[in-house]
Parts: sequence; structure tokens; C-alpha cells
Amino acid sequence: MNNALEGILVIELGTVLTAPLAGMMLADLGARVIKVEHPNGGDPFRRHAGKLYSPHFASYNRNKESIQLDLQSESGKADLLTLLARADVLLENYRPGVMARLGLTEAALAQVNPRLVWCSITGFGAEGPYRDRPCYDAVALGLSGLASQMLDPARPAMTGPTISDNVTGMYASYGILGALMRRHRTGNGARVEVNMLEASIAFSPEGFAQYSLLGAVATPQSRVAISQSHAFPCADGALVAVHLSSVEKFWQAFVAVIERPDLLEDARFLGPELRTRHYAALNEEVARTFRTRTREQWCARLAASDVPFAPVNTIPEVMQDPQVRQAGTFYQAAHPERGTMVAVHRPVTIDGERGPTARPAPLLGEHDAALRAEFKLG
Repeated sequence: MNNALEGILVIELGTVLTAPLAGMMLADLGARVIKVEHPNGGDPFRRHAGKLYSPHFASYNRNKESIQLDLQSESGKADLLTLLARADVLLENYRPGVMARLGLTEAALAQVNPRLVWCSITGFGAEGPYRDRPCYDAVALGLSGLASQMLDPARPAMTGPTISDNVTGMYASYGILGALMRRHRTGNGARVEVNMLEASIAFSPEGFAQYSLLGAVATPQSRVAISQSHAFPCADGALVAVHLSSVEKFWQAFVAVIERPDLLEDARFLGPELRTRHYAALNEEVARTFRTRTREQWCARLAASDVPFAPVNTIPEVMQDPQVRQAGTFYQAAHPERGTMVAVHRPVTIDGERGPTARPAPLLGEHDAALRAEFKLG
């Protein structure tokens, strides 16, 4: 079961993040993923930290093989078609029209392999006024409304990890798995299409439901106010996050921990609806109290009272966290060129197991000779 997709061959024409993430998720489940890269530098993500093996590339391309093909050449296209004739999945994130210009139309691919599941990831879809625009994470975040729920209009600054890129890759792998299941029943291939705009909208549906049902426009404070999510700086400058939700016992326990019984009598905070309405005022009141003790002290008190909380860990702190260490989330991966690096296991277990340790992301063209011999490429 830990190689649930064993026997499935995926040909990935993926660059940067969305398609490589989808391919990696399939590889983590046991699929064989062959990454086709251009001979002139390969996937652009390789070069983000110099040379051709950046941390960015390594993070999204484990468990894959790499072959160099120039799809602008007739020999490169012929080799790709040879691979696709034996493949189960084609995964690509080119702009609309690129595959057709290469002669790789749906009809042409169906003729080569009628059982092929072709997943195409684009920025905005195959049709529409934005069809030909370039799309990256910040663009999809802005257009989908996600950014409006995260940015302070007075001091707008994009922060944090990629969201639109990642969720699009996840939805793509989800669509591929569904198409493979249908093919198992019918024997027919499929065309799966995913775009970053719609994936980003689907990732956060609450704001649209609130607007259509209540006429309320979501802001950066909307969700956190309803869930009563806070982050407070402590005496040592470190942060603690708490989530008080609508369960009254958490609020009661929290007030006892911070020794602020006056908050229970404050007319602004009598019940979840009022605490939501006066979220900013409550945050300000409690923040003053949190500055009186260190993060370690607050964490000990909160843990003893069953309040939902967490230290706001830095990346090094996450790697040393006892729960993370117990779970075995990280492992050491040895690469023949880049040496030992820390890698992240897939976050899914099957029958209590994660499966075999992943292979590190490949060097550019690392498997050229072996794949050419196996598939009898030109």
C-alpha cells in the first residue's frame, strides 16, 4: 500500500512549482516520474541559488528521474512521444497553446496512447480574457481574493510561503488520481485541467459564502476574529499563538491562565459574538498582559490549562520540536553531488507506514543514458 501507485508512469513537463509539486506527490505514492527538462539549464527552479541544484528545486522534485529533451527539435518530440506511448500520465504547466504549437494536441496524443491521462495546469484556464497572461503565486493570490484576506491595506507587504502555487499542485494531483480511478473502470484516458485562479478561489470558499449570504466582504481580520485566533509577543520578544474558537471553556480557561478576571465582566467581551466584534480591542488588552512573562512561561501555563496554543516556531525550532521529532517528519537525504541535506517525509501514512525513504531530486539529465537505453530513444 505504501507504493499505491506502483506501475504508474508519469511524464512530467513541469517547471518551477505547480506541476513539479503534483508530480512529487504522485512519486511519493509510488509512481515512477520522469521529469523532461530542456538541455539548456533545465527547470528554472534549479538556478534559484546558483548552479543547478537549488533548495527550491530539491524541495519539489524528490523521487524523480531526469532526462534532457529539446522539444523544439523533431528528435526531442519523437523521443517524448515514445515515452508517452508507454506512460499513464502526462503532467505539464505550459501556457495555453504551447503544447499545440509543439504539435502535441489532444488528438495527436490520443492517437499515440488513448489511455493517457493528460493533466494541464495553467494560470487562468484555456479560455477567457486573461488566458495568455503570465501567472505566478502573487498574481493568483491577488486575483483570487486570497491576498485581500491577508494584506493590511495601510501597509501592504506580500509575506510567507507560496499558497496559490502549492494548492494548485495539490488539486492537480487530486484530479489525476480521480482520472486514473475512472480509467481503471472504463479503460479510457482523460484530460484534466487545473488553473491557479480557480484553485486559489476553491481553497478559501468561506469569503464567497459570507458575501453571498450576508453581504459581508472578508478582510484580513474576518476569519481570525470569528475563530478568535491571536498571536501575542512575550517578554522575551518570542510569540505565542492561541485559538479560542467559540467553545466557551477555552475562553474561561484562557482568562484564568492570564489572570485577567476583569475580562469576564467587560461588556465588550461577553460572549463569542461580542468578542468577534471587538476583536482588535481584545487583542490589545491581552497583548499587554503577555508582555509580562516569557514565551516559555506562558506555554507552560497554557498547556496546564488545556488552552489551544502553540509557540510561533522559527524554522530551526520546528526541526527541534519534540512532537515533530517524535513523528519523524524529517530525514537525512544523501545526494551524490550536494552532500547530506534535510528533507521532509510525505505527510501521509498508509497502514501506519510512510513508505521507503525518498530519493533526492535528480541532477539535470542524471538518468539520460539509462532512460535512452530502456525506452530505445534516438
